[in-house]
Amino acid sequence: MRAIAPAALAAAALVLAGCTASDPAPSASTGSTGAAAEADGAFTLYAGRSEDLVDPLIEQFEESSGIDVDVRYASSTELEALLLEEGDRSPADVFWSQDAGSLGAVAEAGMLATLPEEITGAVPAEFTSTDGSWVGVTGRARVIAYDSEDVAEAEVPTAIADLTGEEYRGRVAFAPGNASFQSFVTAMRVLEGEEAAAAWVEAIAANEPILTESNGQTLDLVQSGEADFGLINHYYWFEDANELGADQMRAQLAFLPGDPGGIVNVTGAGLLASAEGDPDALAFIEHLVSAEAQEYFVTETFEYPLVDGVEPAPELPAIESLAVEGLDLADLASLADTQALLAEHGLL
Repeated sequence: MRAIAPAALAAAALVLAGCTASDPAPSASTGSTGAAAEADGAFTLYAGRSEDLVDPLIEQFEESSGIDVDVRYASSTELEALLLEEGDRSPADVFWSQDAGSLGAVAEAGMLATLPEEITGAVPAEFTSTDGSWVGVTGRARVIAYDSEDVAEAEVPTAIADLTGEEYRGRVAFAPGNASFQSFVTAMRVLEGEEAAAAWVEAIAANEPILTESNGQTLDLVQSGEADFGLINHYYWFEDANELGADQMRAQLAFLPGDPGGIVNVTGAGLLASAEGDPDALAFIEHLVSAEAQEYFVTETFEYPLVDGVEPAPELPAIESLAVEGLDLADLASLADTQALLAEHGLL
């Protein structure tokens, strides 16, 4: 596996804002020229996942399949913007995103081929695309991490809206550039309306938040007592607890069932239209929804599996209990509008 350094994307927001949806790509089963692409034993992957989390899985795939994977690692939002900028000149064959929103934006631009039913059908409909343009791979719940040594149980919020209160001023950490955070704000826009979401963003920005670069950094601040609360994905806590021991975790988690701040987003993968029918790229996407790979995600990254027959970590609440009524992951594609909203209030 060869890792390709991520490109700088200073104009990402402008690129995203200027993109419009186009006609859906043709079926991946035939290819745009009517003939499936031939296997050449290699493909290029744009990975919005953390390298330390997924590199072992990619290496396992290379060893078992004999297919070489050239990987470009960056954040999902950076790769989304890069793909939209590159258009049909992109060298990417597969886009593996940290969230559904970035996949949706690339799909709306007509850049993803339709995946075969045997791949998309492996995942429940609520956790994958509605048009077959991408497939969900794992689930991750948004949660509030809190400092169990300094925060009384009564102070732990039960809704994301609570964090704009004066009592939380200067105590809440989050990574506004993170794709999962941006997707949560997008979900709030979809579920509660533009005015309500804008009011929340304005209020949280004015409440002196502690801005970080990543979910991991956010959790570190809570774990060290430098922040009382942090907005993260659930699995970061479980990774640290697995390494340090659950009894050593000063940070604890509050799940938010039914609340926009507690949505279950998905990682997912799509096949670029330029790679339509590529058997090497399709083999990788098919592997991501195999029982073997799903077990890896459960044991190594503590994410929710999405394939029948693979059980999540027993410490996690049932994924069904976290469902947010009225949310369709396909509606998270309008990330550009969310990024503009965050930028308007100084969070980006």
